[in-house]
Amino acid sequence: MTQRAPTFDAYAVEVEFPDIRPYAEGNSGVAYVHTFDSGIAGPHVMINALTHGNEVCGAITVGGLLDHGLRPRTGKLTLSFANVDAYARFDASTPDASRFVDQDFNRVWTAAVLDDMSRDSSELRRARAMRPIVDTVDLLLDLHSMHEKSRPLIVSGPLDKGIALSRALGTPADVIVDEGHPEGRRMRDYADFGDAASARNALLIECGQHWEVSAVDVARDSTARFLLNAGIVEEADLPAGWLRPLPATQRVIRVTEPVVASSMDFRFAGPYTGLETFADAGTVIAWRDGEPVVTPYANCVLVMPSLRQLRPGVTVVRLGQLEL
Repeated sequence: MTQRAPTFDAYAVEVEFPDIRPYAEGNSGVAYVHTFDSGIAGPHVMINALTHGNEVCGAITVGGLLDHGLRPRTGKLTLSFANVDAYARFDASTPDASRFVDQDFNRVWTAAVLDDMSRDSSELRRARAMRPIVDTVDLLLDLHSMHEKSRPLIVSGPLDKGIALSRALGTPADVIVDEGHPEGRRMRDYADFGDAASARNALLIECGQHWEVSAVDVARDSTARFLLNAGIVEEADLPAGWLRPLPATQRVIRVTEPVVASSMDFRFAGPYTGLETFADAGTVIAWRDGEPVVTPYANCVLVMPSLRQLRPGVTVVRLGQLEL
């Protein structure tokens, strides 16, 4: 019997999706990408929004910096909107449908894939256009949001330098250390960002559920702190009210394995939304093709579980181990 995709109630869209067309021309030679050079030596910092077309908190944040007229005191600052074609398709009646046009923009960031001109998609064309600028970036902050309501988190990548940058930022409170997705490489892991020997570094921040107001607050705070930590602006340069109180502590969760759907026959054992922790190894958390999926160790943490994009080959949750 053919399995049907599960259906879900849509979360309320609490924020207005801004018109980003006024930012289309840019000044970098690439549409929707703006670069400002201070003329003084310093790092090239990039704040990227709309890696996925329905993740609006980044677009609000980047648009806010452009409207504010932020300029770096040292180094360079690039403010970018990535998958603008997907964003243009957003429809509040089907809000999950505009994640991408042809394929996930955040799974194409491998040189071999970008160089292979026999491959074509809306997302590959956009990544190839942005690539020459990304190749010059020293510090990248990629602003994302999540399918389900969950506490915000940093995705630091697998390297010590990503964990160190997360700790320097100080927020959000949960740092996810992972290798990425089986489907393909993320922008935050591209080239030197994923090289332990390189000083170039990147973070991805999941700011909250896609359309909740609090995700915008997290995106603004994280962006402000990222820019301050990079040393290219001062606090007085930033829009008023963007900085929020820091969490008391951070914890590090190291992803040990993805759970990938092999068919449409996948269901969770509970209404999980993320960062649920199971004390005992062997706890059933899901069923895949009729077989139980169990926690492989004690204090196993679920990282971003969701079936909203369920299809064969998609990672539906990642399993993480607390680093004590």
